[in-house]
Amino acid sequence: MKILVVGSGGREHALCWAFGKSQKVDKIFCANGNHGISEQAERVDILPNDIQGLLNFTVQNKIDLTFVGSENPLALGIVDEFEKHGLKIIGASKAASQLESSKSFGKDFMARHNIPTARYKIANSVKEASEILESDFPGDKSLPIVVKADGLAAGKGVIVAVNRAEAMKAVNELAQIAGKVAAQKIILEECLIGKEVSLLLFTDGKNFVLMPPCRDHKRIGEGDTGANTGGMGTFTDNKLLSEQQIKQICREIVEPTLKGAAAENFPFAGILFLGLMLTIDGIKVLEYNVRFGDPETQVILVRLKTDLVDICEAIDSQTLSQINIEWEAGSSACVILAAKNYPQTPVTGSIIYGLDEFAKTDDLNIFHSGTSKDSKGNVITAGGRVLGVTVKSGDLDSALEKAYQIVSKINWNGMRFRRDIGK
Repeated sequence: MKILVVGSGGREHALCWAFGKSQKVDKIFCANGNHGISEQAERVDILPNDIQGLLNFTVQNKIDLTFVGSENPLALGIVDEFEKHGLKIIGASKAASQLESSKSFGKDFMARHNIPTARYKIANSVKEASEILESDFPGDKSLPIVVKADGLAAGKGVIVAVNRAEAMKAVNELAQIAGKVAAQKIILEECLIGKEVSLLLFTDGKNFVLMPPCRDHKRIGEGDTGANTGGMGTFTDNKLLSEQQIKQICREIVEPTLKGAAAENFPFAGILFLGLMLTIDGIKVLEYNVRFGDPETQVILVRLKTDLVDICEAIDSQTLSQINIEWEAGSSACVILAAKNYPQTPVTGSIIYGLDEFAKTDDLNIFHSGTSKDSKGNVITAGGRVLGVTVKSGDLDSALEKAYQIVSKINWNGMRFRRDIGK
């Protein structure tokens, strides 16, 4: 069968790699991909947001299954458009995508269905945000407040303000950081304290299967300091959540979410991503994502034993309860190597050295996020996050040790990475 993966980052590279392991797959295309993805798939020069172009390509090339990696095409309604033409596609509908594409929609949805989350208010202007901070967040002015842009902002639309003064500064800055469209509304939230965990799941709208829990490191600097990024590294480890906590999450969050979506006439099928905070008051939802995360995808898929095509077909036919999805035991880790000046405007065009100094195996993968080739055939940086060194091993310490051994062999001018992933 022929597969089309939509997107261009490390997530999509990992998806192409996973599909490439299937005995059922003859050909993989990726729109629009990056240099590393070309090892597993034929790159298609169509942007992920070009829904009509992707539709035409899928029909003309008789694609059997399309998998949407990135959030923007989902928010634009690619799934609705493909299904209208009878094409098989995995991803959330446009209506369901609002759980991620509009943080205010997601928060209000949680409130309607009694899903535990942080106390919040929505502002439609800077003036209203100022009034909300005075009236709804009185008390101790030194308490941290989370300020979020309503729309999609590539993981950079969230600012944790240390006090109300910083919160007002963040409100004024968000339009520039996240873009004017993303910041038409501002969400102000109490700052939840605890340990953060991401839990992803496959779902066909009624049935669901959890993936291994993972933890992302969003900040650019060691010790979780500096600006938020799209993610500087992540790891899976079954010790992140106890069996009791998993049962609680299913009962209080997953099941009400799926039932609520169905009740509101947008049954959710595809990949659901729960950003969770383990607080002293219980487990609460930080955010929904309606697709795989990046770099969560990398560490999750290297542990997947079941054929990804079989999972996709079960989602499409609403028979997810009839297959047994298996995972490799142990842990996995991904260390992101980023370009100089990231997460601000990254320096691109730097030659990457060391990629040929080790052999890739099922336990070791270098997933490309932002790479290209220059006129001389050198692999060069072409984005903010450039590579994801991903290792699967029997335990977390071993996975991290092996990942950092590989990181030490790769370099380019200004390469930056965190040395405390998994710590």
